[in-house]
Amino acid sequence: MMLIYESGDHAALREQIARFIDNEVRPHGAAWEEAGMVPRDVLRRMGALGLFGIKYPEAYGGSEQGLIASAILAEECGRSGFGGFSATVLVHTDMASPHLAHAGSPAQLDRWFAKVIAGELITAVAVTEPDAGSDVAAIRTRAKRDGDHYVLNGAKMFITNGVHADLYFVAAKTDPEAKGSRAISIFAVEKGTPGFSVGRSLRKHGWLCSDTAELVFDNCRVPAENRLGEENRGFYAIMRNFQNERLVLGAMAVGECRRALEITRQYVVTRKAFGGVLADKQAIRQRLSMLEARTEAARQLVYHAAWLGDQGRDAVREVSMVKALCGELVTAVMYDCLQFHGGAGYLRESEIERMARDARIHPIGGGATEVMLEEIAKRWPAA
Repeated sequence: MMLIYESGDHAALREQIARFIDNEVRPHGAAWEEAGMVPRDVLRRMGALGLFGIKYPEAYGGSEQGLIASAILAEECGRSGFGGFSATVLVHTDMASPHLAHAGSPAQLDRWFAKVIAGELITAVAVTEPDAGSDVAAIRTRAKRDGDHYVLNGAKMFITNGVHADLYFVAAKTDPEAKGSRAISIFAVEKGTPGFSVGRSLRKHGWLCSDTAELVFDNCRVPAENRLGEENRGFYAIMRNFQNERLVLGAMAVGECRRALEITRQYVVTRKAFGGVLADKQAIRQRLSMLEARTEAARQLVYHAAWLGDQGRDAVREVSMVKALCGELVTAVMYDCLQFHGGAGYLRESEIERMARDARIHPIGGGATEVMLEEIAKRWPAA
């Protein structure tokens, strides 16, 4: 279905990403699943193509495009069929590095930004803790000022790119007496900083080629010059970027829906059953058609929300709808698509089996569906 928000430049970007995925991702993704990571040379090639700097200034190697372009990247990554690849890329481009883009000082930008955009430095964002997920204000990791350093103590959990990243943007409380939302700061912590370690690599239900870790900070001394933005203003930086994060997760989920429906249509028109093929069955045709309709409707909402953001308009309500709707839709699509693959869909070597496992995180990560629905309800018009 045509997108009225997509320009000729957007179409060219989509084609470039799709070509890269066809040539560089799908043929090798199964090996990455076994290795538990996406190779760094693949990420550097994406950086060299400009795919990590879509929204960022030309001065650092970016192309200064907007949220629609970011949504295109996320959707096409979702269509790769490897959720772990998508997570690796999108955490770097749209969940971690925006903290540097939005709050980095000139010195910090000069030090790191061009390398981040080139894929030479891979980033992670460390907010979630064992007892604090969507409730960001409840984090316990502490950063205490000590001269020209901060000393960090605490642990982070479920950190995507946590094992192999080079630069981590870490949320910590800098004022234990203040209300949670007024007590948090963000720090750039480089791999190899004394006192910072990967506690363990986490084994997951899906996203197997995305490295995920528990991080430990044990009297980790971080130079004060590595603090991003103002002290005690980090909560608001996290909230600001949640909208970008949730939008691209919705676009990624739509891409996964489209890929699952594509391979399932191909399967049901060739799979012999009861003297014909599965596509001869009205129930199957109609269920797939309804899922296509719901996917296209969700896709239009994704790009409308991106357009609103590019216009500088408040889109918290629409982005929350995107995250809730697409997160639930992708699990429904995967359920039916795996069902129509029958026993073949339950085998580990099948694409739909992997995609169904990968998709289950969508209603959880980046803001659970229930949290998103409350964000929508808060914005109901007054009676």
